[in-house]
Amino acid sequence: MKFLGIDFGTKRVGIAISDEDANMAFPKTVLENNNALLESIVNLCVTEKVAGIVIGESNKLSGEPNLLMVDIEKFKTALGQKIAVEIFLEPEFFSSAEAERLQGKNDMLDASAAAIILKSFLDKRKNHDNH
Repeated sequence: MKFLGIDFGTKRVGIAISDEDANMAFPKTVLENNNALLESIVNLCVTEKVAGIVIGESNKLSGEPNLLMVDIEKFKTALGQKIAVEIFLEPEFFSSAEAERLQGKNDMLDASAAAIILKSFLDKRKNHDNH
């Protein structure tokens, strides 16, 4: 069962994909946040046979939603109307900074941040399933 990870940004959206066993997360691509975004994600989900989508939940350190979270909720709703897979939110703190620390600044930074978010979700899911 594959999952798709999303690091949502107002300009760019990082995409990651898990392996078939949902153990690992791999940076896939970075998409422009434009009118073709939803269709591109739906097509990717169909091509990759994705069973679930994980979107980074952007909160302040206090745990309260930040300004970006309003856009993320709208995006999640719009995506949910276009595809019939479960969509999860995964808290993310500094995923882009962590990706940059690991690999330096490059064109795939947002996709790597998406992979960090997705891996966090997969690890929690595995730990929950094992208890």
